[in-house]
Amino acid sequence: MFKIIRQYIKATDKLYLCLCVCCSVLSVVTLVSLGMENGGFAVDAFDGSVTGLGAYRNAFVQAAASLLGLVCAIVLSCIDYRALVKIWPVHVILSWGMVLVTLTHLKLGPVTLGYAPSNTDNFSWIRMGPLSLQPTELAKISFILTFAMHLDNVRERINEPKTLAKLLLHILAAVAVVHVQGDDGTAIVFATIGCMMLFAAGLAWKYILSAIALGVTGLSVILTFFPDKVFKGYQFDRIMVLFDPSYDLDLARQQLGGKTAIGSGQIFGRGFFTGDHYTVINAQDDFIFSYLAECVGFVGCVIVLAILFTIAIRTLTTGLRSEDHIGTYICVGVFAAISWQIIINLGMNLSVLPVIGVTLPFFSAGGTSALMMYLSVGIVTSVFMHNKKKLFSD
Repeated sequence: MFKIIRQYIKATDKLYLCLCVCCSVLSVVTLVSLGMENGGFAVDAFDGSVTGLGAYRNAFVQAAASLLGLVCAIVLSCIDYRALVKIWPVHVILSWGMVLVTLTHLKLGPVTLGYAPSNTDNFSWIRMGPLSLQPTELAKISFILTFAMHLDNVRERINEPKTLAKLLLHILAAVAVVHVQGDDGTAIVFATIGCMMLFAAGLAWKYILSAIALGVTGLSVILTFFPDKVFKGYQFDRIMVLFDPSYDLDLARQQLGGKTAIGSGQIFGRGFFTGDHYTVINAQDDFIFSYLAECVGFVGCVIVLAILFTIAIRTLTTGLRSEDHIGTYICVGVFAAISWQIIINLGMNLSVLPVIGVTLPFFSAGGTSALMMYLSVGIVTSVFMHNKKKLFSD
């Protein structure tokens, strides 16, 4: 047993896994600090005895999901990623089947299909009593694996119009389903994953530049002439408050609070567990970076972002050293998911981008999100390990 463990440690990407674990540990510490400020454990009103996790529930779920995810990542890394691609019908049926049932909006006893958290119209969750699952997070992994297989099968013909149309339809199908759920933030992430994988597969620049020009022109026309036809009312308002917070002060309050919290951290931050932090709406998930920045300050933010972008770059370099195209495409897909979620989430916290409900990888509270990140890490580590000539050799 100890020999197998030593061989695994020797063969795996130790730095990559350690950086991911560091993020999870810091996330749990942040959520515990935030939970303490929100009242800590649930207690009996009369005798003060602890009756539940209370505000510490997010930290507990994050720790449990991250630990489970790490175990799953280690197991997945020992499986050849090409075998995971070959069993695509299994993960497609499981992950996308769960996504599709959320469109029914049914309530079956303690189970709610298509559950939307309070104050949102994002019906992408499955609620099971006190637990909840967001299948679209797991569907990201299935999408990356199947799209990598699709690209590998047609890589010599990718710039032929008929082949490219089928690839775009593959992306559009995933984006459309997630959009119907009401989770446009995740739909954007799916689109960016697909586009970056297409770029890695050798999409011609004439298509890329044409798509950029068409996208910029189309968005300009929509925002100018047809905003109410394309965007939901609150979505258009979220865009407008970026330019003029007075357009809707209630809607701008979250981002204004986030910027204030980030600025109040100054150079070295106020520290954790002090009970003296600026209140930010949804500080436990979408705006956890603003709370973390207030705790660790500018210096701490630089370190945190350095770790996150090192994880992203390490993912990409693992793909670049892959001995086959499919391993490269998989790693580019995971890189796209991690890097764009970081960029979009930071843009939300800094009031550079509108609030679209995209989490910060490894940090934002959410068991499904944490588990998905570690499953992705496991597949990338599989690419790292199974592209070596000798693996687990004496």
